Amino acid sequence: MATSQTETSTGRRIGVYPGTFDPITNGHMDIIQRAARQVDHLIIGVARNAGKGPLYSTDERVAMVREDVAGLNAGGASIEVRAFDNLLMHFAIEMNARVIIRGLRAVSDFEYEFQMAGMNARLNPKVETIFLMSSEKHQFISSRFVKEIGRLGGDIRHFVSARVAERLAERFALEAGNGTGPTTSQT
Repeated sequence: MATSQTETSTGRRIGVYPGTFDPITNGHMDIIQRAARQVDHLIIGVARNAGKGPLYSTDERVAMVREDVAGLNAGGASIEVRAFDNLLMHFAIEMNARVIIRGLRAVSDFEYEFQMAGMNARLNPKVETIFLMSSEKHQFISSRFVKEIGRLGGDIRHFVSARVAERLAERFALEAGNGTGPTTSQT
């Protein structure tokens, strides 16, 4: 039987699901659970991405993702969470991944993701990009909207885990106490 293109020399199919995860949402968790069914080992790559001005430090985001995936039924796949600050393709190669998994919420995501997949294919045609559509109940969730709603006192419990909702409430209370106001963020 021929070896699948997504298998490494050890026979394990390794995939990378990259993102900023600032914070991790129920939409991310949906993609993680479904991605784990496609590979034997899923590496969740938390991008440092200081250019996006994240609310949480890289270490905090890694910790939140680890907490949320700890109790996840991954269907036999192992899940690992790692920070990275280099090109996604370089990170995928370092991890011996043959698949990059990207979640799509709406048609508007597709154009950007399609271009990125094309660039990644040029960098290394041996690493495939797989797109997973968000489930209907998670299509509208984004970390940016969750932060905005939470910062303005809205109920975010339907969009993130209880742990993440608590962390966000604590961060926004800290911001308010420091006088940084509801529209600025700290890293």
